[in-house]
Amino acid sequence: MPDTVLDKLPALFATVLLGWAAARWGWLTDGARGGARGSAGAGAAADPARVLSAAAQYLFIPALLFRAMARLDFSHMPWRTLAAFYGPLLVMVLVVYGFKRWRLQGGGGMAVSSATAVVPATRAVTAGFGNSVQVGVPLIAALYGDAGLAIHVAIVSLHALTLLTLCTVLAEADLARARLRRAGGGHGALGATVRATLRATLIHPVVLPVLAGLAWNLLRLPLPTPLDEWLQLLGSAVAPLCLLLIGLSLGRQSLHGTLRGVFSIAVLKLFVLPVLVWLTGHFVFRLEPLPLAVVVMAAALPPGSNALIFAQRYRTLETETAAATLLCTLAFALTAPLWAMAMARL
Repeated sequence: MPDTVLDKLPALFATVLLGWAAARWGWLTDGARGGARGSAGAGAAADPARVLSAAAQYLFIPALLFRAMARLDFSHMPWRTLAAFYGPLLVMVLVVYGFKRWRLQGGGGMAVSSATAVVPATRAVTAGFGNSVQVGVPLIAALYGDAGLAIHVAIVSLHALTLLTLCTVLAEADLARARLRRAGGGHGALGATVRATLRATLIHPVVLPVLAGLAWNLLRLPLPTPLDEWLQLLGSAVAPLCLLLIGLSLGRQSLHGTLRGVFSIAVLKLFVLPVLVWLTGHFVFRLEPLPLAVVVMAAALPPGSNALIFAQRYRTLETETAAATLLCTLAFALTAPLWAMAMARL
């Protein structure tokens, strides 16, 4: 693995470790002086993970997404290369979602709780959303230089827009269906589900800033420098905050019962997805060696921390998602050189 990536990884793990230590020793709660657990009342009064997650969801991530969409230059996008990446990615995400939803329906679990209802969408976004910035940018820049980085930046620009929006729609649709089942919805249930899904999706803290930024872009409105600087400042908090949340989630709960799900995510994200992207890019889109190598390496990236924000918003699979993000990043130190060598032989 390139030295620039190796230089990045210790900082990522150190931030996760900081969050873990904060959870174990109660640094962010009123019960910090009382030890690792603190008082029950203090924990109930203000869960630091929930507070930080809400700040990320409602303040920092919306600023990042709005700025990214408002500044996106659609006229210079490598659409064929993007199709080779996002085509198999979206297929895999939908298959993971469909399979998990089928399993839950078979067990009658879809109507049990809101947390259960969004398990399929959460597992799907974790299996598909890669760490394209913190790990991907230095990796691609080191391996393929400016030419490769330009392709990767195009992938990054649509990453959150595509995956978070899709999985948000799926999650909100499942939530609406679950609520209607518990309420005994009958005639007109389909229309009510659609209305509830659209309403919840449009006011979602991920989708709304994306749509607002897209509208700003299409209207060709300039971003005033003070506004651009403010949005950039807010967006810069996303990476360390998400890493801290991974550590907080791991420090509060046991990994017991999560390793099977983590293993399946690792197989899908580190092996299955890059193979699918390579097959699509090589045999369907006939990409040149450089763009093909970039999309395959982008597909092979470990899960990104935005998947945990998704899980925390819906309060489901939080520990599994945090563990998958951390352990897959560790495993990526072994799988990345294998994929880089394979791409070098093209």
